[in-house]
Amino acid sequence: MALILVSGLINIETTLQIDSFPLNYTPVCYPFFGVNGSVSGVGYNVTKALAMLGHEVHFTSLIGRDIAAQQVRSALIDIPVSDEHVLNAINHTPQSVILHDRNGRRQIHVDLKDIQQQTYPDEVFERAMAGCDLFALCNINFSRRFLQKARLTGKPIATDVHAIAQLDDEYNLDFMRAAHILFMSDERLPLPPEDWAREVLQAYAPEVVVIGLGAQGALLAIRNENVMQRIPAVTTRPIVNTIGAGDALFSAFLHSYLHSGNPYSAIRRAVVFASYKIGSTSAAEGFLNRDALERMCTERQIDP
Repeated sequence: MALILVSGLINIETTLQIDSFPLNYTPVCYPFFGVNGSVSGVGYNVTKALAMLGHEVHFTSLIGRDIAAQQVRSALIDIPVSDEHVLNAINHTPQSVILHDRNGRRQIHVDLKDIQQQTYPDEVFERAMAGCDLFALCNINFSRRFLQKARLTGKPIATDVHAIAQLDDEYNLDFMRAAHILFMSDERLPLPPEDWAREVLQAYAPEVVVIGLGAQGALLAIRNENVMQRIPAVTTRPIVNTIGAGDALFSAFLHSYLHSGNPYSAIRRAVVFASYKIGSTSAAEGFLNRDALERMCTERQIDP
């Protein structure tokens, strides 16, 4: 298995199950067993998923000098992933609240505190990147300054710019320029996914583009082969909450692509992994381990 550096957000996540959207006002509700808390965040989710799939992960992140930091470190130990490169550099650990209905739809509220104004130390990042086979640099500000440093190693960079709506999006521009493997969601696209993927490939230089299509599966675009292909969604178990589906798709694709070098097999396997993941409540729950993913893919006759 590979050694992967993940740089990204950790937050404390609270999920609330509601009956439906829109949410009607009522002064008090008692959703028994409908409120849950856990450690989450894109960086943590990707780290946990990759570790579950058998990879060694060097995880770089920033957390608070608060009681939540203890919860974060305990969760990393449980994976297990070293917390050596997770630094107490801000006063308060970021938090999120996710509302989800009984059909699995979700609405995300993220409070980043002051993390976007912080920097990650060069010397710590350089220790973490030594010997890594791939850099999964999530689009949080403290990852930005290391994009060029990672490019100089000659190793692939993967990133997910999530719900993007502009080709020249100022915040995500650096990440899109640097990525060899570029993921995003279709939720805010101004064009049909195929048209958008063509524009991305013309404007930037990724080798692989993947657009998550939610219940419709995913779109895969390969630069060198001039191929664009839709991969339909699959059902592995009932949907509970779609939060974290994109992180799961991203992580499982990296896992399989590093192993086989075959993007077509990798995206089909990633769709299976993401399908199973959304049968759980939290964004950081529901990840299959490597053996379980292999069994599911074998059952569906997906080649390794």
